[in-house]
Amino acid sequence: MSQLATLRIQDGIAEIRLNRPEVRNALSHELIAALESAIDAVERDRSVLVAVLAGEGKSFCAGMDLKAVAKDPHAMADMLRALARVSRRLRRLRVPTIARVQGAAVGGGCGLMVVCDFAVTHAAAKVGYPEVDLGICPAVVAPWLVKKIGAGPARAMLLLGGTMSGREGCERGIATHCVDEEPQLDEAVAALAKRLAAGGPNAMAATKRWLNQLDGSLEDAVLDQAAELSATMIAGEEAQTRLRAAWSR
Repeated sequence: MSQLATLRIQDGIAEIRLNRPEVRNALSHELIAALESAIDAVERDRSVLVAVLAGEGKSFCAGMDLKAVAKDPHAMADMLRALARVSRRLRRLRVPTIARVQGAAVGGGCGLMVVCDFAVTHAAAKVGYPEVDLGICPAVVAPWLVKKIGAGPARAMLLLGGTMSGREGCERGIATHCVDEEPQLDEAVAALAKRLAAGGPNAMAATKRWLNQLDGSLEDAVLDQAAELSATMIAGEEAQTRLRAAWSR
């Protein structure tokens, strides 16, 4: 397994940690592949009762590393498709998932946060979806946000773009728990993971499958369409022009 995403399993708790702290864990092709390998390992290990997704360093995940593929719009599109695939795999893990969110969780990073069953953040974190500001359609993250907070609130959030504090994000429903200070995150995540691990694993898995069926998380056609829409838009002139302007600042 690549060290871009590390996996540690102890006492039934699996921690997958994004490990590109020098770029705030921005998502590259290689990091997404490493994350998918870690998900593979969690799926195979029947001792795992809870999975925690975390980020090394100052931020959880700063979104897609579009600078890494700036000269190749098709590579950008492929990276969005990969993010869509890994997001649905996270959602469909048989065990409950917790995002441990410090610093920034924006764009695709906020998408990973929302796709988890629980998200624990802190008041001063920076979360949200600034895609439209960059000429990008947030189609990949939209299905998960709609399932999380409802169609109306998701519409307002995605069309307005921008970011918000972790506290506001929790109040608006994209995080389930918020602590006052970042150093309190570990204790809060550990307590939540311990509580979830106490549930019956078969009952937990059955409940997750049923909830995924009820909220449409198993509808591949919609998720595939979302990936293609985002991929098409990011390769277009508007997105490319806005991204070049943002990178030149």
